[in-house]
Amino acid sequence: MRKVARALVGLVGAFNVLLGLGFLIDPAQAGLRFFLLSLGTQGLATMRADFTAFFVTGGVFAVVAAWRAWRTPLLVPVSLLGIAISGRAISLIADGAPGTAFPPMVVEALMILILAIGWRHFDAEAAR
Repeated sequence: MRKVARALVGLVGAFNVLLGLGFLIDPAQAGLRFFLLSLGTQGLATMRADFTAFFVTGGVFAVVAAWRAWRTPLLVPVSLLGIAISGRAISLIADGAPGTAFPPMVVEALMILILAIGWRHFDAEAAR
């Protein structure tokens, strides 16, 4: 099961890194997939900086955790995704629940579940 957990956590990490690189390379197009529109060059810069930082940071820490079978780096992507899904839940309460609100929450919950599986099967200390 440990090998499966490493593979799944690695896939979550790679997925997030690719999302982040998409925002770095083409923030306008990547933003459309997230229902975001940029307002001029500063909006593009914000999307390029903030979304790239969010996804690449979480993804790299997940990949490191998978590579080393070490649970501590999983705290970063679990924290990021946990805050993200919490913000979405607050938005459901504050703004209503359109049908488009649930697919990203399902994806985030699935990634958190996979990362939790990694937490359960990885070492508490760095692999030797």
